[in-house]
Amino acid sequence: MSCYNDFLEFASELTKFKSLIGLDLGTKTIGIAVSDTLWTVATPRETIKRKKFGIDCDALQTVFNSTDTGGIILGLPMNMDGSEGPRCQATRAFARNLSSRCDIPITFWDERLSSVAAERAMLEADMSRAKRADNIDHVAASFILQGALDRIGNIL
Repeated sequence: MSCYNDFLEFASELTKFKSLIGLDLGTKTIGIAVSDTLWTVATPRETIKRKKFGIDCDALQTVFNSTDTGGIILGLPMNMDGSEGPRCQATRAFARNLSSRCDIPITFWDERLSSVAAERAMLEADMSRAKRADNIDHVAASFILQGALDRIGNIL
């Protein structure tokens, strides 16, 4: 498969009744969220510690297989002014490498403020600082995925 910069083109490639996966790619961790098969709700799943690309890819492939994944939404860390910096370039490179190892369509979603929203939600849930640190990445992934699910719901 390939990476899609055009979200509409990505949405047209999706297979109905397969889960979508949201990824919050960090330098040390990858937060993972999964949708239901009707593409309405994003649920935080887990955070994996990054090691090497091959090991990270194997860990992700295990998740993809266990959830019957039909598409991947990768958070794109845009600058607040809308420009793309080095982290966006690294995310796009990760997506290109991942697409060569799995046959699942991949697209990007502007993740600006997703971590802020995740932190706020966990504060409202009265989570301890330690628990917030353990959960921030996959909760942020669920905000990324939910934004994409809402967009898909409006175009399909």
